[in-house]
Amino acid sequence: MKQKPDFQYGGQAVIEGVLMRGRDYLAVAVRKNNGEIVIKKDPVGSLAKKYPVLKWPFVRGVVALCESFGIGMKALMYSADQFMEEEGESKLSAWESTLMIMVALGLTIVLFIVLPLLARSLCNKFLADRFWGNLIESTIRILILVGYISAVSFLKDIQRVFAYHGAEHKVINTFEAKEDLTVANARKHTTFHPRCGTSFLLFVVIISAIFFSFLKYDTIWMRLVTRIALLPVVAGVSYEIIRFTGRHQGFFLWRWLSAPGFWLQKLTTREPDDAQLEVAINSLVAVLREEAPVIVGGMVYTAEKIEVEPATAG
Repeated sequence: MKQKPDFQYGGQAVIEGVLMRGRDYLAVAVRKNNGEIVIKKDPVGSLAKKYPVLKWPFVRGVVALCESFGIGMKALMYSADQFMEEEGESKLSAWESTLMIMVALGLTIVLFIVLPLLARSLCNKFLADRFWGNLIESTIRILILVGYISAVSFLKDIQRVFAYHGAEHKVINTFEAKEDLTVANARKHTTFHPRCGTSFLLFVVIISAIFFSFLKYDTIWMRLVTRIALLPVVAGVSYEIIRFTGRHQGFFLWRWLSAPGFWLQKLTTREPDDAQLEVAINSLVAVLREEAPVIVGGMVYTAEKIEVEPATAG
């Protein structure tokens, strides 16, 4: 496979589609109600290309997290617009999109920072030892994460998104195995991947528990401020762990470190059907077409020539 070894392709699921991100380009493939697959391609304008210091270890994780969040939200809005357009509804305006992002960020802070701190404050009345307070706070944070994912997984629309998440993983695994990007090849691979965002979230929770255990602030407001302030540090460390374990799955110790993330991915991925795999393949292929020639298995992916399985209705 001809590509620079330090780059790792990845993506995320969106509404009835998949986002794939390459070194220089990204693509969002969405299947509409009539079975047509629409693809939107854009260049990746990472700040790290302009400022090399942002590629440094621990710093790059924070940059990647912020950029992935922005790119992911835009891709999600694009996929939502495809269905609103078909149903004759107007697309989301800029202020509506901004409001949704702010609500999502606010909900994240409330669920994973404020609620665990409040629970810890209540428990501190009975447990004066700081160790038990930190343990309770971290345990509640993990329970909220698992409980939230478990609860939304019962929703039919979310189950579809989780199936596209599985399709994204299968296609990336096929690509990294240097096999031709076909539905038949992708179907054989697992829906789990060590660099998954779900695993990243779990590592953020675990690493934050370790970091916060060294803080000695007694007021809930100082705890709140320090936890928000330390999020970039926690994210940077978690990113490096995910990146390292993803590259060294052959060593049993790193596989063990990845295991909790794989367990959580059982909640966030579903086995996709062939039509969903096809969407994910189209998304990755669209990226590969725009980048330097890449050879996977016996198939050459370039901007000039490419073979993609015909789209079929889901």
